[in-house]
Amino acid sequence: MIITLTCNPALDKTIELDSPLAPGAVQRARAARVQAAGKGVNVARALHAAGAECLALLPGSPSDPLVRELAADRLPHRTLPIDAALRTNITLVDPYGTTTKINEPGPVLSAGALQDLQALISSSIEQFNASWLVLAGSLPPGMPFDYYAQLIAALRSSFKERCPKIAVDTSGAPLKALYAFGPEHVPDLVKPNGQELAELAGASCSEAELEASPQLAAAACARLLEHGTTAVLATLGASGAVLATAAGTWHAVHEPVTVRSTVGAGDSSLAGYLLADAAGAEPVQKLRWAAAYGSAAASLPGSTIPTHDDLRLDAVTVTALEQRQGSHS
Repeated sequence: MIITLTCNPALDKTIELDSPLAPGAVQRARAARVQAAGKGVNVARALHAAGAECLALLPGSPSDPLVRELAADRLPHRTLPIDAALRTNITLVDPYGTTTKINEPGPVLSAGALQDLQALISSSIEQFNASWLVLAGSLPPGMPFDYYAQLIAALRSSFKERCPKIAVDTSGAPLKALYAFGPEHVPDLVKPNGQELAELAGASCSEAELEASPQLAAAACARLLEHGTTAVLATLGASGAVLATAAGTWHAVHEPVTVRSTVGAGDSSLAGYLLADAAGAEPVQKLRWAAAYGSAAASLPGSTIPTHDDLRLDAVTVTALEQRQGSHS
């Protein structure tokens, strides 16, 4: 069982334009789609579509349109009831795949709600004997910036050797906080994109430099291993993806695809990695699945989540950048 947590879920409305975005002008939509989303929800969708056992955790009233959408889609989920409405995010996609996102801030969760949310997480881990817990997405307004870091430490203290492996996909202060404390706060897997990897690397390199050089990105990923992270999966858009583990570092690139929307591509990459991990795959195959899932998502409209039929594993080339002693792939 893989459990995902989405603290700040969103009802995603994706609008496909028939021409490039023109600020200040009136434009017509070619198509529009609405889907319950948020990074953790997206990961759970991809896992569920692949037949994997999963459970999405999130705040939200049973009557909220987002929660009703999840129920209609039959996505396994549990919610923490709150009084406030969940947010709506708007995504504008032009014919060339250029994506513009407008994200609402989301509802404020009280101190009591945060305690109840942690209890929901713990009870779900206990009941389903989870193998992975995925903490994904932004934090709603007022939530402590180090929430993910402190949650990881608390769960490890509580569950000890029974604690599931923990993956985190976030940005900004919550991402940096993962490495601001001790090793007990550090996730087993972190999945930054180019911008987020640059944030973690500090002033040493820019997003553009990391995306232009897989070797530079791999070096930035490898430095995170020194803090206790077991694996770093960096998604670099059209430049592919890099995976760093104790066994080595690898770069994957997919044959070019026609990009229709980048929304959810990173979430799909993470899901691909977790699916390969659940199958007992070696690092190279985990990276191959991550790259295939991410590229498949980018080729689909809006926040559409790819299924296995959308994948082209044979279109992914994986190159070893460094293999350490005792590694095998």
